[in-house]
Amino acid sequence: MTERSSSGEAVTDPKLSVTGLEKTFDGITAVDGVSFDVQAGEMTGLIGPNGAGKSTTFNCITNLIEPDAGSVVFDGQDVTGLPTHRVARTGLVRTFQIARELREMTVLENMMVSSKEQTESAIHAVTPGLRENVRTEEEAILEQAWETLEFFDIEHVAHEYAGTLSGGQRKLLELARALMADPDMLLLDEPFAGVNPTLEERLLDRLHALTDQGYTFLIVEHDIDLIMNNCVRVLVMHQGQLLAEGAPETVRDDERVIDAYLGGEAAQ
Repeated sequence: MTERSSSGEAVTDPKLSVTGLEKTFDGITAVDGVSFDVQAGEMTGLIGPNGAGKSTTFNCITNLIEPDAGSVVFDGQDVTGLPTHRVARTGLVRTFQIARELREMTVLENMMVSSKEQTESAIHAVTPGLRENVRTEEEAILEQAWETLEFFDIEHVAHEYAGTLSGGQRKLLELARALMADPDMLLLDEPFAGVNPTLEERLLDRLHALTDQGYTFLIVEHDIDLIMNNCVRVLVMHQGQLLAEGAPETVRDDERVIDAYLGGEAAQ
């Protein structure tokens, strides 16, 4: 939905709108009234010191952890409290810092079971017409899986068991599997943690290419420079609250951010 501001400029509704999000564990407030928007087709970074509440915020957005208060609206739909699989069905998909691949299945099988279009059931197996539909569906999913693996340059390990992959390959598989769910927006939890500089550049190239294709990203990451150099907007959390937000250059110069997180390095 597009509206007009008082100056007549077009104002587009955000892709993701988080309002007043709260979560407390045993009397300790992990997320304290957090509100922010993420615009469609942009790469937004979420940073903050350890314990700032970043991962809990991610978990509340996707309802991996049910929030105590607040709302999450995605693409105009209130998804607050929906089961995680239903949130994913709306097009809001997340990855995890520690890859959760199906270790005893091949890379290609991991990709295919992650597809949003996978509908096969027992009734399909015994009904001729439905069986043909499943065959056509599987062919389309297989083609999509191969294309996605090629996009991430890991098609050469397609028939290897996922549990045998290196840490970097697992990171690539995690993101590739997320794309098989046909998302409109991806929440990436430390996608660059533990990867070497070469793989980091490869991942960044892929993320920018996907952004150019219209995907939206919200990325939790500890590498401040990486976020500042690649995201158009940066959100900073501290002690469960949103401390600052804005363009990278604005956030980098914010005294509150410097004191809370960036330290003297930001001022140099």
